[in-house]
Amino acid sequence: MPDPIEVRKVPLHTVSDASGLAELIDAGVLEADRVVAVIGKTEGNGGVNDYTRIIADRAFREVLVDKGSRSPDEVKQVPIVWSGGTDGVISPHATVFATLDPATAERTDEPRLTVGFAMSEVLQPEDIGRTAMVSKVSDAVKEAMERAGISDPADVHYVQTKTPLLTIHTIRDAKSRGKTVWTEHTHESMDLSNGCTALGIAVALGEIEMPTDADVMHDRSLYSSVASCSSGVELDQAQVVVVGNTRGVGGRYRIGHSVMRDALDADGIWAAIKDAGLDLPDRPHPGDLHGRLVNVFLKCEVSQDGQVHGRRNAMLDDSDVHWHRQIKAAVGGVTAAVTGDPAVFVSVSAAHQGPDGGGPVAAIVDLGPDPTGYVPPPPQP
Repeated sequence: MPDPIEVRKVPLHTVSDASGLAELIDAGVLEADRVVAVIGKTEGNGGVNDYTRIIADRAFREVLVDKGSRSPDEVKQVPIVWSGGTDGVISPHATVFATLDPATAERTDEPRLTVGFAMSEVLQPEDIGRTAMVSKVSDAVKEAMERAGISDPADVHYVQTKTPLLTIHTIRDAKSRGKTVWTEHTHESMDLSNGCTALGIAVALGEIEMPTDADVMHDRSLYSSVASCSSGVELDQAQVVVVGNTRGVGGRYRIGHSVMRDALDADGIWAAIKDAGLDLPDRPHPGDLHGRLVNVFLKCEVSQDGQVHGRRNAMLDDSDVHWHRQIKAAVGGVTAAVTGDPAVFVSVSAAHQGPDGGGPVAAIVDLGPDPTGYVPPPPQP
């Protein structure tokens, strides 16, 4: 049986700020050596050259080394997934997952949060966008499930990944070995890496059959309802974090999921929160959360038909501001309006992650007697 999980959200006051993590450790809320994953948002451009992800990653790993007994090499193995770009009202933050000593956790036979992680085999540049990547990711998801103590895919509610994308350097490397790559456009390779990874998650969880190379980025009816995939230049493997529920593990947290059908589907966000175990009225309000929502995690994607609710939009035709930034800001605003908290994990590039124009939503709630989630300040008179 895996250990119970403590999960907290901390703000990032600057790009290099990890003081929230340090404060949790100093206060005894969690131990540095028990941190098993971090998932966060940084304020960079969200593109191929978003250096803020590297800065934040270094800051958090330095805290884990300074305040724990693990070596720098051991801390490098901790999955820390940064999604760049806090467009609109999204606030930079990180969600920290750590195991607890079972003797200190709340006892319950109800389903409670569990986390497992794994690293895939090395992903070569020629793998990205092809079934070789799908297979390697699928194998890593199954390994992470096993580490989380999950045997039934229905108990998986969120799979966060970080995978490599293509750069000029890796494209040249593939060519030097006589290989071809799916695309030579590095920014397009971000969508490609995310989408192909999502198909690997869907295969591992039995949501779809093994796709063909031709299906990748083309058959949008193939998707995972729990995948949240990011990519960057920081690694050459897939980092996989599986988050679900299991009975007997104990603790106070629980996760649920749903999907947004389009960019304005606030009900999809509320459905995930309810699925996590909160009893809410038919037409809920942020004030009904009472600090029990730890965080929500969403992927979003512009609809390929250029419409939302039957109305035309110009995001795909805009040459001034890339649609990545526009849809992220839009969905971030919808999400913050639901939760009452701008520190929400909203990530773009959701090919094969939820239905076209929508995306998966996962929600973690605190079911303990003294909830630890965010409570917004009262409105000013």
